[in-house]
Amino acid sequence: MPLSPTPGNKVDVLIIGAGPAGLMAANALVHAGVTVRIVDKKTVPVTVGHADGIHPRTIEILQSYGLGERLQREGTRFDRAAFYNPGPNGGIKVIFVPSSSHKTNPSSREHSAPRQSSPPQRDTLSSSPDIKERPVVPTSIELSDSRSDLVNPDAYPVKVTLKNLDSEDGDEEVVQAKFAIGSDSAHSWTRKALNIGVEGDQTTSIWGVVDIVPDTDFPDIRNWTFIHSNQGTLMNIPREGDLIRFYIQLSSDTDFVNRETGRVDLTKASPDRIMEAAAKIMQPYRVVRVGDVEWWTVYIIGQRVAQTFSVKDRVFIAGDACHTHSPKAGQDSTIRSHPGLTMHSLEAIICPSWYESERLKYAQDLIDFDKKWSKMFSDKPQSEDNFEGVSHEEFLGMLASQSGFLSGIGIRYEPSTVVNNKHQACASKLIVGERVTPRDFVYAANVNPVNLHDVLPSDMRVKILVYAGDIKVEASMKRLHALGENMGTSNSFLWRFGQGAYEKVFDMLCICATKKDDMDFTDVPKFFRSHWSKVLLDDTDMYGRSGGGAYEAYGISREEGAIVVVRPDGYVGVVAPFDHVDDINQYFASFMLEAPEA
Repeated sequence: MPLSPTPGNKVDVLIIGAGPAGLMAANALVHAGVTVRIVDKKTVPVTVGHADGIHPRTIEILQSYGLGERLQREGTRFDRAAFYNPGPNGGIKVIFVPSSSHKTNPSSREHSAPRQSSPPQRDTLSSSPDIKERPVVPTSIELSDSRSDLVNPDAYPVKVTLKNLDSEDGDEEVVQAKFAIGSDSAHSWTRKALNIGVEGDQTTSIWGVVDIVPDTDFPDIRNWTFIHSNQGTLMNIPREGDLIRFYIQLSSDTDFVNRETGRVDLTKASPDRIMEAAAKIMQPYRVVRVGDVEWWTVYIIGQRVAQTFSVKDRVFIAGDACHTHSPKAGQDSTIRSHPGLTMHSLEAIICPSWYESERLKYAQDLIDFDKKWSKMFSDKPQSEDNFEGVSHEEFLGMLASQSGFLSGIGIRYEPSTVVNNKHQACASKLIVGERVTPRDFVYAANVNPVNLHDVLPSDMRVKILVYAGDIKVEASMKRLHALGENMGTSNSFLWRFGQGAYEKVFDMLCICATKKDDMDFTDVPKFFRSHWSKVLLDDTDMYGRSGGGAYEAYGISREEGAIVVVRPDGYVGVVAPFDHVDDINQYFASFMLEAPEA
């Protein structure tokens, strides 16, 4: 029988599911000082096979939380891809090995590093052991119908009954939450309990996956490799240590699938049988496994998207609860850790409509991409006998055209309340709606180099980047002083939406185009330098190895400058000239609450 909530059973956010998406959301919320509880039905964490293909944008996000170093240290960097097609004698032959990987948009983390993203997230949450509970499952969820409760930021309109599976009596408790997140897998209890439907299809494409240490004479075993053969298709991904991962296309008539249910029957499958298929595809090269299998599975590709990602802006679903797709492009970790589908940066709480409008479209775009990717990956290669097959030019073209989407760094959100491109021309190459492009600068105080992403941590604050131009030019300094006076008034967004102490909501940096030998950081007006680290220069470091050229790269005039607003999720929300601060005021007024009068 459900229990009544007690005063101690209240929490800001209840997260159902402690997989990669749930842990990422928890990290974001804990960093923001939000009280969190995570519950999961599993007794112990899953340590392999989940969200362990890490693309550059994922690493950027994790690094912004201080979580990227372990991934890069323990993972495997790969910069090159290789492509194989059927050979003239029935085996395979290499058709293309570029000297470096296909280049995507600039990233401060220029490589993919396959390694499960969850361990560092669990590490950072280990200091708060009370927020994670296993094995605990929800048995009911209720959401208030009261409009006053739903719009009141201090209300707890979500009520969830939890059951402890370790308890002999099946002890239950009722938790009241301001918000709830269901990150509880493709078979999400949360999604079903909220009657959220899914749209899409299950394909007939069957794939096996194995993580092994190989004994092989295949020359590209440590490269990201795509093999199209007459025996099927295989993708190889190098992993940490000597491990590799094979994705192997299985025959459509395999007995791994129960024909009555259409589901995979793992009692018929085995890693040895998957490796047999891999060996046939890779002929004439030899490949056998050494030692035990690290992990393996068999899956049928499903491509589905939930009809909605939120209910009454109080309960949200994330990760596989939102969508399912093939894992071969490594998009699981990208989309789970991406601010879009994990409530990263608490954007759903600040402005719930962001989550639904931006993230649902992203998920639909992902499924559209996955349909093309999976078909191209599974189709037979082009040959004399199969002229309609996939050519390597088509495959390379797909990779090149979709590289920004694959890596996660080319995602662009459409104009909306929180994406305003009215003044795009003043920063013509720093695209509003895209994540801020990383560049190297130097600190004005000591000329030490720093990447822009490293001074934009995920701390829940909106970043205000003031590109001041060359302040040694009198007109530029005059404009900067005038901007400071304008932004310092009570009508400015800093004070209207700063909740009484604007440094808690906004983080301001001043980036000058002045040469390092021509100014001191103290030359910048006090208003724009709350700390010495808040003044950067677009110039090279002392050795000329990095830095410089950012104004040109961003399309910002060194004479006129620009104001760039970076949302808490790292995406550019609005840009404006110095004399259009009112437009920035209106931008924030469209979705933020004004500070109460003292």
